[in-house]
Amino acid sequence: MSGDRPRGEATPEDVARERLRWEREVLEPHRATSRSPSQEPDAAALGPRSLLYTPADAPQGAYLESLGFPGEFPFTRGVQPDMYRGRPWTMRQYAGFGTAEESNARYRYLLSRGQSGLSVAFDLPTQMGYDPDHPFARGEVGRVGVAISTLDDMRTLLRGIPLGGVSTSMTINATATILLALYVAVAREQGVDPGRLRGTVQNDILKEYVARGTYAFPPRPSLRLVTDLIGWCREHAPRWNPISISGYHIREAGCTAVQEVAFTLADGIAYVEAARATGLDVDEVAPRLSFFFNVHNDFLEEVAKFRAARRLWARLVRDRFGARNPESMRLRFHTQTAGSTLTAQQADNNVVRVTLQALAAVLGGTQSLHTNSKDEALALPSEASALLALRTQQVIASESGVAGIVDPLGGSYAVESLTDSIEEGARRYIDEIDGRGGMIAAIEAGYVQKEIQDAAYAAQRAVESGAARVVGVNCLRDEAEAEPGGLLRVDPALERAQVERVAAFRAGRGEREVRAALDAVTRAAEGSGNLMPPILDAVTRGATLGEVTAAMEAVFGRHRENVVF
Repeated sequence: MSGDRPRGEATPEDVARERLRWEREVLEPHRATSRSPSQEPDAAALGPRSLLYTPADAPQGAYLESLGFPGEFPFTRGVQPDMYRGRPWTMRQYAGFGTAEESNARYRYLLSRGQSGLSVAFDLPTQMGYDPDHPFARGEVGRVGVAISTLDDMRTLLRGIPLGGVSTSMTINATATILLALYVAVAREQGVDPGRLRGTVQNDILKEYVARGTYAFPPRPSLRLVTDLIGWCREHAPRWNPISISGYHIREAGCTAVQEVAFTLADGIAYVEAARATGLDVDEVAPRLSFFFNVHNDFLEEVAKFRAARRLWARLVRDRFGARNPESMRLRFHTQTAGSTLTAQQADNNVVRVTLQALAAVLGGTQSLHTNSKDEALALPSEASALLALRTQQVIASESGVAGIVDPLGGSYAVESLTDSIEEGARRYIDEIDGRGGMIAAIEAGYVQKEIQDAAYAAQRAVESGAARVVGVNCLRDEAEAEPGGLLRVDPALERAQVERVAAFRAGRGEREVRAALDAVTRAAEGSGNLMPPILDAVTRGATLGEVTAAMEAVFGRHRENVVF
């Protein structure tokens, strides 16, 4: 009965059988006579995809276990019952460049235009524990973020910003304890107790060894600093998220969506295990964990990725660690649009890319979002492009209507199938990592790095061959295109000015008092106590970021990369 439909309620088997009939009797004859060749997705670029998804591809008979309701286990459909109807996502634009004065002006500008949280970018010397007068800092001061070395720098950075009323995210890892100590010291000067502070410090050192490279100490003492900060925040700053476990930089290094979920959650497992080893219970630690994901151009895959990550983390925390508190199983995350997808060619196209990515993050249920600026493939964002990036979020929130429905793509055959496949693929990676002795052992052996490098190589080959199309780069090019104007330029003179500021700061402090405080940091590093109290004391007394790092380096040493080919 060609073309007939099964009567009554069709089972998945009926649908699968009809699918085969449709392919044979409808699809194949159409393709045989079509004048246009079929556009098959490139497996290296997007992964295997079906042309059509049906009920046979979606979860069967397990709605409550696999999907459920938002705000309840397994959190596939969202971490809050009413999601954005109750509260819109935090619009947290990542910013920081040059001096503390310049960055402070940018923060106040964005806050005045409706941004709802700060997100601080630090320069490379700050991220790696070097003061601006260190030889390794030369040429990098203030280039990719703000230079912060002293308590005076932090005071200037936060001038006029009430720390008791704003949520602040700081992308800092190797020196996270030092930067949070500086932040706490300034808050106390404002009369704000640490218990009132809200925000996040990234403090995810493991991904630095596999993707980003801004480390200072070897993995194991670095992991101690992570757990020390978690323990200190639990006692003194309970509203502060002491770690943001970051898949963003892993994805920027070239991994796939499945690998991003797997390696990020594997890092999370390592941090929970390390915290438990210090005596903390999973239900004390997990509710304060937050995550940070990338969002790329493959729209439906990205929506599914966020849903899969939520469900897999909920199951891992419940089944692996025995968590009882639902808050422990609730994966909360910030999202940033993908810097690696921005193109210097036809830079205005980046506005479209960022809009698609931002919409995918919202449909995937993010709690916080940064939208990249269109000129970031060429320079740090100009004020105008940063405002346009913020307005992109505001248009989605105010005009698109998508914020009014929780998980609006839930139930889509394609999205549910992709959610399942991403979760399954990520779990296989986690099982492999467990078999290799856990994430730290896998990193030390170079396994994770090699997987990312292989994926990045395949993706680049797909672009170079034309299998993965990038508008303006390998297709639809405009050879006459001129570089856009209005790009932000960082004045090279600021490096000399920052060196002079740090020298003046050192000249005005009590040297004996500072030296005693730094000696206390070294003694604490030699022992097993929490390092956060002596670090906080040292920066309050006038120690610089580079000096505190050196005090710990005397015990921990400096990490040297394990290069894997």
